[in-house]
Amino acid sequence: MNASLSVTWDRQPGLLDKLTELASTPVLLVATDFDGTLAPIVTDPMDARPTREGVVAIRTLAELGQTHVAVVSGRGLRDLAFLTRLPDEIRLVGSHGGEFDLGFSRALSIERTETLSEVRRLAKEFGAKWPGIGVETKPASVAIHYRSRPEQAQEVHEFTQQLVDRFKLSRRDGKMVAEVAVVETSKGYALDRLRTQVGATAVLYLGDDVTDEDAFVTLAGPDVGIKVGLEDSAAEFHIADPVEVARVLAFVAERRRAWLEGARERPIQHHSLLSDQRGLALISDEARVVWACFPRPDSPALFAELLGGSTAGGFGISPRPDAERPIQRYVGSALVLESRWPDMTLVDYLDASGGRPNQRPGRCELVRVVTGTGECQIDFSPRIDFGRIATGIERRPDGLIVRGSHTPIVLRSPGVVWEISDEGRHQSARGIAKLGDDPLVIELRFGTGSLAPDRSESIRATATTRFWSNWVEHLQLPGKAKPLLQTSAMILEGLRYGPTGAFLAAATTSLPETLGGIRNWDYRFCWLRDGALVATTLVRLGRESEGIEFLNWVLSVLETVDDPARLSPLYTVTGEPPMSEAEIGELSGYRRSRPVRVGNAADSQVQLDVFGPIVNLAYELARRSAPLSSEHWQLVRDMVAAVEARWREPDHGIWELRARPRHHVHSKTMCWMTVHKAIQVGDLLMGEHPPEWELLAHEIRNDVLTHGVDPERGLFTAAYGAEDLDAASLWVGLSGMVEPHDPRFVRTVEAVDQELGAGPVTWRYHSDDGLPGAEGAFLICGSWMIDSLFLIGRADEAERRFDRLCDLAGPTGMMAEQHDPDDDIALGNVPQAYSHLGLIDNALRLAGWLEPDGSDAAGHWRDDSSANR
Repeated sequence: MNASLSVTWDRQPGLLDKLTELASTPVLLVATDFDGTLAPIVTDPMDARPTREGVVAIRTLAELGQTHVAVVSGRGLRDLAFLTRLPDEIRLVGSHGGEFDLGFSRALSIERTETLSEVRRLAKEFGAKWPGIGVETKPASVAIHYRSRPEQAQEVHEFTQQLVDRFKLSRRDGKMVAEVAVVETSKGYALDRLRTQVGATAVLYLGDDVTDEDAFVTLAGPDVGIKVGLEDSAAEFHIADPVEVARVLAFVAERRRAWLEGARERPIQHHSLLSDQRGLALISDEARVVWACFPRPDSPALFAELLGGSTAGGFGISPRPDAERPIQRYVGSALVLESRWPDMTLVDYLDASGGRPNQRPGRCELVRVVTGTGECQIDFSPRIDFGRIATGIERRPDGLIVRGSHTPIVLRSPGVVWEISDEGRHQSARGIAKLGDDPLVIELRFGTGSLAPDRSESIRATATTRFWSNWVEHLQLPGKAKPLLQTSAMILEGLRYGPTGAFLAAATTSLPETLGGIRNWDYRFCWLRDGALVATTLVRLGRESEGIEFLNWVLSVLETVDDPARLSPLYTVTGEPPMSEAEIGELSGYRRSRPVRVGNAADSQVQLDVFGPIVNLAYELARRSAPLSSEHWQLVRDMVAAVEARWREPDHGIWELRARPRHHVHSKTMCWMTVHKAIQVGDLLMGEHPPEWELLAHEIRNDVLTHGVDPERGLFTAAYGAEDLDAASLWVGLSGMVEPHDPRFVRTVEAVDQELGAGPVTWRYHSDDGLPGAEGAFLICGSWMIDSLFLIGRADEAERRFDRLCDLAGPTGMMAEQHDPDDDIALGNVPQAYSHLGLIDNALRLAGWLEPDGSDAAGHWRDDSSANR
């Protein structure tokens, strides 16, 4: 085809549509030539440089999920790397497709190496006869450039043909260059090899050279070939020059990014949690399973669309044809989600019948029940281990078998007609089913290969609903925002790992603290502090058994360490150290926020605040006459011993700062609370406490009041001797270390609110924490501010902020970790245990159910330790 180059690329008939279609392929490979394509042709080949716009475009493409970029050039690989200076994510292939790595030449036989040496010698002699002719030696070939001496074209071709005939070489002629090689080279071979390596479902190839025709002829189906220049070509489209190349690449990058994000990347809080207290799943407001980890919450994800877009694995059910997003709600008092369209209803739950929540992990069933009229469409795209393992699908009479996992996985779906398609190295299934009088029941079974009928779905649904409703029935909830509080309590219980009693900090990993940033952490572990705070909140709601089981989990963790003072801040739900922090390079991240991390390096930090919440939990249980044992009393003693051994040390603090340790006011306060609450536990459980504990509590308190206060402003700062503020310092008053109306606490509340406040939420701090980028304001810090305002007498303001905090919950009650008040979006992992427990504690405080720490029945503040007077 010859196209007029006076027409820009976007005016060429059909090209815009083809590129738009190409951008939405599951796995895209974009490959280009270098000289004349990414870089303009220049007289001296070593002066060639890619256009800035072209580099920006291919870098952008390489950062997108399921998008692979390569430069396939006639140049030697070493020269190509030097000239392009592109990141490792972009594959470089040299020598017309013959050189994939720098060690290529070492693989040549002795005979070919000797031949190549002789060819090089002869080529240099030839080049010396004709000034201006350049001889380029490559690992397996020699290229003779005559751009500066076009009148010698005939002599060059005659000479290279003599070399071909004499040494049986391979020859490639390009624009003003002739090349001979001791191995067969082909850009078509290179493109096919790249396509296979990355599992591309479509290819975009751009090139200007004669040698690029070998690549163009391999293209088929949805592939797109674009010739740079007017010459006849097997490519379907033509464009003028590298400037137009950059524009094409930028357009594809923009469309691909939009497709990968698309409507599927819903607001973080617009998801709903399903749990059987072992595995977890998140359902989007489009009724798609976009995140699921089985059989444990910290297992590799089977569906990771939340972190990688539509190619990372999802499971959707919707009416056919497409309809608007459904209305969603939790059914009754259970983590059973209903999605309702005008003519169709979908009910989702993780089967909690038969005692599953307390059983060892290994088998999970996600049940999806469809009722209504018309037809529904199902998109089933599992991706084993975050998509790092090739995932295949096989049809069976009653459903599908998922291949690739060492654990059997099946989808029972009688009555669904399936079509299976290849998407790179994975497969996806799309099905259609006609709805009738009987419900359509689709079951994802993890841990069994059986597609045989199971017990009646209605029996399992009833048992699952009863499991949750029985749990909710024992909650003691205040009337204010009661439905939202009930959902928050269920979510906290859904984050509980039934077999051990540990609590997850959140259900997800790597949801960003700022869009496009790197503050993306794995929260699928149990922090001692977070878990104790969750358990304490549930105890306050009447769920004492959760508190005792969490203390039992802490006891099991203590059995694995030599010294309680050396407890790590976090463990897996079964009590082991988390895996080393690593990155999942296959996932592009939520709205391109990379890296996607698994594991958490914070387990190696020193966080001296972890002991206080554990002892406070024991106190909340003891004051309710819960059946604590001598082992629990010994746990309390161990926590005091840990504080006694280490409280004078600096630490990384509650926020796990990846910077130099400091003497954080919050950490010291929690050390004091450890001892202060231990004294009360001893009096309640044993009728006495070691007298030296009073002296220790007095010493720590005096230390905080002496060194933690800014003498000029008269308020508590983030750390000893510092000027910066930290919302966690509010705990000086929330813990009871000072009475609520202490002027130092009042000034701290007012200063933190003024400097860090953002409506119903509050930033943690504004100081340098050793990490680049920003973050959102924290919901838990907003809750601490609400409690603090209430304590200092600003109850009306606390009420108003609580109402605004409730508004940050998603449609079904989900709360993320953070909120960006500027862009009005949720940030961070979800559902965040901190956020939900903070909301509940606020409601208890505002209802008068949660007194200031250390208060008597009338609510008057007192200090129970005589040594502290």
